Amino acid sequence: MKNVQYPIGAFKLNEFSILQKNAYISIVADLPIKIQLATEGLSASQLQTPYRDGGWTVHELVHHIFDSHIQAMYRFKLALTEDSPTIKPYNEKAFVKTADVIQVPISSLMPSLKFFHEKWVILLKSIQNNEWETRFVIHPEKNIKMSLYYMLGLYAWHSLHHTAHITELRQAKEW
Repeated sequence: MKNVQYPIGAFKLNEFSILQKNAYISIVADLPIKIQLATEGLSASQLQTPYRDGGWTVHELVHHIFDSHIQAMYRFKLALTEDSPTIKPYNEKAFVKTADVIQVPISSLMPSLKFFHEKWVILLKSIQNNEWETRFVIHPEKNIKMSLYYMLGLYAWHSLHHTAHITELRQAKEW
């Protein structure tokens, strides 16, 4: 039986290699088109369907991805411009309840998601190979030091994870 909350499994970082780094960057780069395809043709009612009991709706998932990835790029920029900065966590559950999420349709969000990921991928491709394991941010809630490579792997997984929430829901509902 599939785990609806973790359809692709829990996050696991693969060992650093240039090939793996490039694969992770490709996943991040492809996210906007994957989300576009995953949500294409869904009705307003379908977009308001949670992917699991107690989970976010498809609409909220897309906004969550956008907000989360904005935070991610900011964290990358901090790590590239400061010495092991402490990042500010945020309340993801509260973020999906704000007026912009409620009022902005995902069709209006898609061009911004595409532009933002193009910008982020340029930043990711500019990072030198020796910086992936030597530049860090500190996450105060998790009490861990995250390398750029760890964050890249995490957000590549995050991209696949939430896309799978939508595609698995569509498959389960036969949409």
